[in-house]
Amino acid sequence: MTTTATELDQRYAVGPGSVDQYAADGYVKLRGVLSPDVVTHYEPEITEQVLRINTQHLPLAERDTYSRAFLQVENLWRHSDAVREFAFSRRLAGIAAQLLGVPSVRLYHDQALYKEAGGGFTPWHVDQHYWPLSTDRTVTAWVPLQDTPMELGPLTFAAGSHRSGYGRQLEISDESEAKLDTFVTESGFRVDDSPYAIGDVSFHSGWTIHRAPGNSSTTPRRVMTVIYMDAAIEIAPPANPFQQGDLAAFLDNRAPGTVADGPLNPVLY
Repeated sequence: MTTTATELDQRYAVGPGSVDQYAADGYVKLRGVLSPDVVTHYEPEITEQVLRINTQHLPLAERDTYSRAFLQVENLWRHSDAVREFAFSRRLAGIAAQLLGVPSVRLYHDQALYKEAGGGFTPWHVDQHYWPLSTDRTVTAWVPLQDTPMELGPLTFAAGSHRSGYGRQLEISDESEAKLDTFVTESGFRVDDSPYAIGDVSFHSGWTIHRAPGNSSTTPRRVMTVIYMDAAIEIAPPANPFQQGDLAAFLDNRAPGTVADGPLNPVLY
């Protein structure tokens, strides 16, 4: 086993303050979760797979708001042993389990989000609108593959918004940006748009309202995400066409009411 793979499997102890912050705010940003050497070791392979699998080739000016926000490539772990090693990290999965307060977590799916140079903003939205899952015991690890200052478009959170219940029927769009921006402003949620250093990782709940500014730099913002769910979570009947699509793509079309323990959803911790 390589040194980088060994670090990916080493336990990271989440302090009680961070667990409490996650519960209160619906997200937490943890500094130095991964060493820069680990991130730079896996970044070239992740990037190679994104460029190989990506199907979005329209110029930015010809795309809609969502398509300008990023190149989105899912389930990279199925295409590369190296990406699988990264996405199946027990270190990251262990943090997810500690934050959720569950004994173990499964993979929902991985997802690369590459915001191109000059790429647009990511609208305010909530993730779990897209997921046919029975509880909110879900969390996304957002792993920048380089330093991510404001000009690259760091992930931005509305602290505490996961408890509001607002906007859960909105798909990511210009409408979600407008309605949720008004809601976040009028509700007085603290907005955290602080930068990330390489090795920092944030974790956010499926119902936390979040967005990202555009990439005003001349280099891509390269991010890998891994979405985890409580290992005991059950599949819910799809509530919209997006959830029907996720059921097929990430849950092997398993029946609602059953545990999400199909071949695409291994226990990672």
